[in-house]
Amino acid sequence: MPFTFKSKVRYSECDSESELTPFSVINYLQDCSTFQSEELGVGVEHLREKNRAWFLNSWHIYFDRYPRLGEEIEAGTFAYGFSSFYGYRHFFIKGEDGAYAVRADSAWFFFDTEHKAPVRPEPEDTEPYDEACADRLHGELAMPKLQRKIALPKDLSSGEPMTVTRHLLDSNQHVNNAWYVDIAAAACGIERPSELRVEYRKAALLGDIIIPRISVSDGTYTVVLSAEGEKNYALVELRV
Repeated sequence: MPFTFKSKVRYSECDSESELTPFSVINYLQDCSTFQSEELGVGVEHLREKNRAWFLNSWHIYFDRYPRLGEEIEAGTFAYGFSSFYGYRHFFIKGEDGAYAVRADSAWFFFDTEHKAPVRPEPEDTEPYDEACADRLHGELAMPKLQRKIALPKDLSSGEPMTVTRHLLDSNQHVNNAWYVDIAAAACGIERPSELRVEYRKAALLGDIIIPRISVSDGTYTVVLSAEGEKNYALVELRV
């Protein structure tokens, strides 16, 4: 069975139309995987003691609808595979009607925080996750195979640069994954994408400058969140 937890959509998680924001959706998904890892005994502090961490490499999220203020929802996740230093997870959010409101696929990589390099997880890092429900739910979630890479557009217009402040950081002292999406969506004026993809390339740290560079083609916005120089923090693709 997938790991799940229930909640009620809060006012502080909603936009001007009283619907859950994409930022809040991503936080629900991330919280769900964190809660599962904590319950299995392989959570944040356990990994920190080993100088290890799971970092997100890519998202593909489908918004079938946005849950509304006060709605009872259920967030769920399950791991469906491990390969080299990568791990793969599906996520979902169900509404009060029991139907999927949000479906997501994701790739993560295991990281040695002492030597600053990806590393293969040991069996003790992966065996606690039950992959038995993967085959059944793969079909139920009806998502194509995850594509981790996003093509870098050639023609880009630059948006307003921003400086990373402390409230954007997570426990790893990196900008939290959800903020990249929030910054990209704000840069191109999209409140409720029907679908989004994210490829994370370089962690932004306190004081870094993030420069949004935007390309639009056939209703799809690609936002390159750039560092000063040739590096990119993340590529975000939003479909309206």
